[in-house]
Amino acid sequence: SQCIAAECCIAVYSALEFLMYDFHSHTFLSDGVLSPIELIRRAYVRGYEAIGVTDHVGIGNLELVVKTLVKECELASYRWDILAVPGVDITHVPKEDIDLVAVTAKKLGAKLVIVHGQTVVEPVEQGTNHAAIKSPNVDVLAHPGLIERDDAKLAAENGVFLEISARKGHSLANGHVVKIALEMGARMLIDSDAHTPDDLLTQEIISNVARGSGIPDDLIYTVTHQNPLTLIGRLGITRA
Repeated sequence: SQCIAAECCIAVYSALEFLMYDFHSHTFLSDGVLSPIELIRRAYVRGYEAIGVTDHVGIGNLELVVKTLVKECELASYRWDILAVPGVDITHVPKEDIDLVAVTAKKLGAKLVIVHGQTVVEPVEQGTNHAAIKSPNVDVLAHPGLIERDDAKLAAENGVFLEISARKGHSLANGHVVKIALEMGARMLIDSDAHTPDDLLTQEIISNVARGSGIPDDLIYTVTHQNPLTLIGRLGITRA
């Protein structure tokens, strides 16, 4: 009976997998290769329902990035059938200043704030995960690496989503993140962390990342569809 239930979940997921949500991507405003409007256009053509455009920021480039992305995302969402969400990826900022940058980003017009978590492939400052999860202005902790149970529990309590990354390198810790998130009840998202057109998600990539990271078949729909809709609802954004 368990096998039949799992097969049913897979069948339901397969029928709906054309719905694609992605809350982590980069343009040439930071280290991506596309302009914001071209990135959104390519995501739309690929079949995305929503894309978060979240360039790397510190306190110095914050205003330029946010104001540009707000304008581009508003135009794209108005003209095309895609929800383009202007956001930021707070990257390698001292942990003491993460909340300051996050609240400033929101005041400038960013709808989505993610923090560049303690990935195993970069020298991110220890304590970054905890500082991000504590901030009431942070929505997603990207590639949190070897996240600790206490931080995952706090993420569950504070409603911060933990990212399961499709990006090479960052994805090395996906299995750990999924295991701890499931234990502590934290919500997860699958994101591309796209820097080039080829990085954008596809149905196959979503399926492979979900199953390869150990997300149970009966939770894949929750992670790939229900959780994105929950996040969009919390952000209070709708298509123009």
